[in-house]
Amino acid sequence: MEQSGAPAALDRRLGVPDAVVIGLGSMLGAGVFVVFAPATAAAGSGLGLLVALVIAGFVAYCNATSSARLAARYPESGGTYVYGRERLGDLAGFVAGWSFVAGKTASCAAMALTIGAYLWPGQAKLVAVLAVVAVTSVNLGGIGKTARATRWLVTITLAVLATVTVVGVATGSADPARLVDRSGFTGYGVLGAAGLLFFAFAGYARIATLGEEVRDPERTIPRAVPVALGLVLLVYLTLATVTLAVLGADRLADSTTPLADLVEAAGLPTLAPLVRLGAAVAVVGVLLALVAGVGRTALAMARRGDLPRALAAVHPDRRVPYRAELLVAGLVIVLVSLGDLASAIGFSSCAVLVYYAITNAAALTLNRDPGRRLPVRALALLGLLGCLTLAATLPPATVLTALAVLALATLARTLRGARCRRALLGRR
Repeated sequence: MEQSGAPAALDRRLGVPDAVVIGLGSMLGAGVFVVFAPATAAAGSGLGLLVALVIAGFVAYCNATSSARLAARYPESGGTYVYGRERLGDLAGFVAGWSFVAGKTASCAAMALTIGAYLWPGQAKLVAVLAVVAVTSVNLGGIGKTARATRWLVTITLAVLATVTVVGVATGSADPARLVDRSGFTGYGVLGAAGLLFFAFAGYARIATLGEEVRDPERTIPRAVPVALGLVLLVYLTLATVTLAVLGADRLADSTTPLADLVEAAGLPTLAPLVRLGAAVAVVGVLLALVAGVGRTALAMARRGDLPRALAAVHPDRRVPYRAELLVAGLVIVLVSLGDLASAIGFSSCAVLVYYAITNAAALTLNRDPGRRLPVRALALLGLLGCLTLAATLPPATVLTALAVLALATLARTLRGARCRRALLGRR
């Protein structure tokens, strides 16, 4: 049982390498194995996809800079839920927290369904449920186990992605002319593609949401976030370039397994099963870190009364928010049962872009950091405008659904606060 009185604290066990690995595990997989195809369809051309990837990466960099500054100032679990409350007020923090929990719960469902689709298409939902149960079991073992498991998953993922890249380049099947194809290129389509691709970058926030579990957070977080983001952007650009050069925009847009299709198009179909297995492993790494991050944001919200306080419980031995993680796992299993990968990605992207818009707005309230050469306030402003723009260009149905969920949650909070105030006045 947890101790009474002050909320139980989490253990600070993670250094810079561990934090970078968790950030890599949170990002690698989603973009490579899930998002490239719908993003290409939205962009309308190969050149549009590459431009959209750069735009998404830049917005993510702006967000990462703001996240790192805020996480160093407020090194506790919860990410922008905490920053919004501290810098902008309770309501902004609440909207950020709900945006993260709702968006990332949908993202967990999308990742679990992707694992099922790659490993056993005929029983994708069953495999997805088993994957959720497995990663939750690992996370409940403690954050040290999460970091070690993620390190192995990232290593395997990078090995598979490197193999695919070498195959695409070395077999002579790549055609550089496909990279500059402009047919179907529109500015609006490119922004919509960038909004979808942002889904693949958002994992760096996991480092900030684990802020209560890193050693020396003022040093660790600002170093780990840009390193993880930069490495992932390099991997994405390389793979997007090779995949487009081999498959072309039309075939990539229609593909459900683009990297497996790449090795087949390169004349090595025997590698396709390895790529499918590597995809499943990569997405397991994403899911592992996602469940951990969502659970810790729920922990932070429960500590402040925005979720039931019972969810603030921390396991006395393993020092993990076990009730919050079990609740998240249950919600993900429900969403997996409903199952719609494309809408889950769009919903998640919109909600997370709202979350980062609040991140940048909170960073704008910070004083200029002494000794920093980067124009951090300008980056925060660009990040805020970029998040709002990309969210607005996503498919309208997903935008309306995400905004409706946030509005209902905010209304429920307002009504509950009004009831509490009336009860207090009645007792007087």
